[in-house]
Amino acid sequence: MTERETGGPAGQTPDGVIGQVIGNCTIESLLGQGGMARVYRARQENLDRIVAVKILPPYYAADPAFVERFKLEARALARLSHPHIVIVHDAGADSGHLYIVMEYVSGGTLRDYMEQPLTLREVTRIVREVASALTYAHSQGIIHRDVKPVNVLMDTNKRMVLSDFGIAKVMATSAVLTRSGAGVGTPEYMSPEQCRGGQVDHRADIYALGVMLYELLTGHTPFEADNYTALAHSHIYEAPPFPSKLNPRISPAVQAVVMKALEKDPAQRFQEATELSVALDQAAAAQAPIPAPSPHRRQAPATAPIHAQHAGITCPRCRAANNPHQRYCSTCGQPLQPGVPAPVSGQLRQTGGLTSGSIICPHCQAPNKAINRFCTTCGGSLMQGVPGKQCRNCGARNRAGVQFCMNCGEPL
Repeated sequence: MTERETGGPAGQTPDGVIGQVIGNCTIESLLGQGGMARVYRARQENLDRIVAVKILPPYYAADPAFVERFKLEARALARLSHPHIVIVHDAGADSGHLYIVMEYVSGGTLRDYMEQPLTLREVTRIVREVASALTYAHSQGIIHRDVKPVNVLMDTNKRMVLSDFGIAKVMATSAVLTRSGAGVGTPEYMSPEQCRGGQVDHRADIYALGVMLYELLTGHTPFEADNYTALAHSHIYEAPPFPSKLNPRISPAVQAVVMKALEKDPAQRFQEATELSVALDQAAAAQAPIPAPSPHRRQAPATAPIHAQHAGITCPRCRAANNPHQRYCSTCGQPLQPGVPAPVSGQLRQTGGLTSGSIICPHCQAPNKAINRFCTTCGGSLMQGVPGKQCRNCGARNRAGVQFCMNCGEPL
């Protein structure tokens, strides 16, 4: 937790718990606060160690049903053992306060770390570590419900440690939830099903991780507004802007991973958090810096022909190369064969080129522009490792990067 969350210097607190002993811990200073609780630096006297103590507002302790649910969740969280999940040492009620005693992670939060530019390699590492924590927790039947940068702590070695597991779920059971200042989740990171108030499973965490990935790559969340209603409407009904519009260095392969994680329908997202991180690793591996050209080696032109084994049909509308069996262009949706009707939607879309950035072909190592989905030298796919989409109109499976169904022409 950081000073920017508290709205004032660390150490200032209006509730007077500084110096008190709660749960055998002497409260020393305020580390930070959110909408649900405050976190303090404390000393656990019996073990003589520094810990972090999360203390919930006093009115929660007045709800017996909430207190019981809180204790049950705390026991479940204490059983989690993973290098990227914060350790829960103790939890309970003391002097009218509900508290959780956790390991003290001293390196700040991911929100602090995001203030500086991050490389793609660093972004993939962060997502990989958080995804491993989520996949482990999900395997134990625990959903986080509030994945966001301020809930990702860092130690001094920049190891990511996910905190605040289960707090949002406990809050949802409280009879005093509607009190001012209480809430469940954070609107910028909430999945469409959370915004609707519907049934939530582990795929809500995957959506939130997708939002966090979007923010790591662009510096912005997909939807931004100053009120919950507008944000909820966007999450439920609006397509997120392509991250490449905010950061043109993002390759089509990386962008495809982000957009799949942000699918409105949970069934269309990655089904495990580690699936997201593996796809991101593979997409990023193809996005390598283009080496400086050798003065003695002739570079292949940007419009180099595709090898014979990949020869196909050139789209008469956008001039993109397509495989011989395709009925519709995978770039603009134009019918490629005589007698093939226009797409079911009745209107072809301009997909717009992605600019800047470079991709090294994983097959022949030739440099390509970021807009390319297939290598201009060998015709190999530049979308290696990125799962394709199933057409919602006809059910056909299409490869990654295809914008229009190759079977019926419907936009994907």
